[in-house]
Amino acid sequence: MLQALREYFQSLLLIELFRGLGVTGRYLFRTKFTVQYPEEKAPLSPRFRGLHALRRYPNGEERCIACKLCEATCPALAITIEAAPRADGSRRTTRYEIDLFKCIFCGFCEESCPVDSIVETSVYEYHFERRGENILTKEKLLALGDQYEAEIAAARAADAPYR
Repeated sequence: MLQALREYFQSLLLIELFRGLGVTGRYLFRTKFTVQYPEEKAPLSPRFRGLHALRRYPNGEERCIACKLCEATCPALAITIEAAPRADGSRRTTRYEIDLFKCIFCGFCEESCPVDSIVETSVYEYHFERRGENILTKEKLLALGDQYEAEIAAARAADAPYR
């Protein structure tokens, strides 16, 4: 009864409203953090996970051994892999696709890869203009890996916390 009476008087005096206005007033006069994008870029966390890429060995051969661990650990079922044996007896992927509309960028694929083949780069500026561009094929992933290999190798050498 006493609690209900107290809440009734607090609602009449608009206590919650003045508390909220106090919070607003404190933030009103603080310095603002504004970035003039795209001229300025906001700092990225070293643990940021962006666009995927497939890496190659220094001799040019793709790293992926088609173990399908990344496909199995993907909680969103965004990765599709098909594999076939090659003439030399080793197994490689014939189809490797990632649907970026399904992907939740959790990083499980990267963590599960035993040969460090699939990685998530720090690239966050990408877009799609046509239907089907959201599917990264093996060729696109390898091209992204070739394009950003220096950045990926530098991040690996720096031993980023999540990798």
